[in-house]
Amino acid sequence: MLAAGRSILLSRRVGVAGVQWCQKHTLPDLPYDYNALEPVISAEIMQLHHSKHHQTYVNNLNMAEEKLGEAQAKGDVSTVISLAPALKFNGGGHINHTIFWQNLAPGGGEPEGELLAAINRDFGNVEAMKNQLSAATVAVQGSGWGWLGYNKQKGALQIATCANQDPLQATTGLVPLFGIDVWEHAYYLQYKNVRPDYVNAIWKVANWKDIAARYNSAK
Repeated sequence: MLAAGRSILLSRRVGVAGVQWCQKHTLPDLPYDYNALEPVISAEIMQLHHSKHHQTYVNNLNMAEEKLGEAQAKGDVSTVISLAPALKFNGGGHINHTIFWQNLAPGGGEPEGELLAAINRDFGNVEAMKNQLSAATVAVQGSGWGWLGYNKQKGALQIATCANQDPLQATTGLVPLFGIDVWEHAYYLQYKNVRPDYVNAIWKVANWKDIAARYNSAK
């Protein structure tokens, strides 16, 4: 089950196996105003992206989980299996966007401390890491995400990309630290089809305190 974006309200669901309780996912509040990331990301994009697109993932995830609970209560294995794509897509969309909003902050900053040391160790320097992640993200075919992740087995930072809304950890095993959304709804109204300009600009609002906190928790 997802921890991000949950409400404390519980909904009651009755099936043949008895009474089940299911928490509903909710849209998380942004830690800043819609216009706070301008001029890098416009207020119009932020409002649409958060209140419309992310909300849709939340709504569809709740519906898919409701159907999953009903199917499990009935022992309907076929329906349980058929719901996997909707759970992955909408659950991934909810996870990814919840991280994305926290990964951004007005004014940005620069990495420091243990995170900076890890970047220098694994990439040579911060600029090299940015260049590698930017290049990988721009090269994503269609829609997807570019990620700076942490490989627990190797104890190292690693760059990866995921298609569509595939969640990084469930897909690759990497712990997500910083993600760049390259679905067109994340940038097209402002940057049109020039994805590289958007990807290069987003570093100006990267929230390195949040990224560092995720790194420290992942180790």
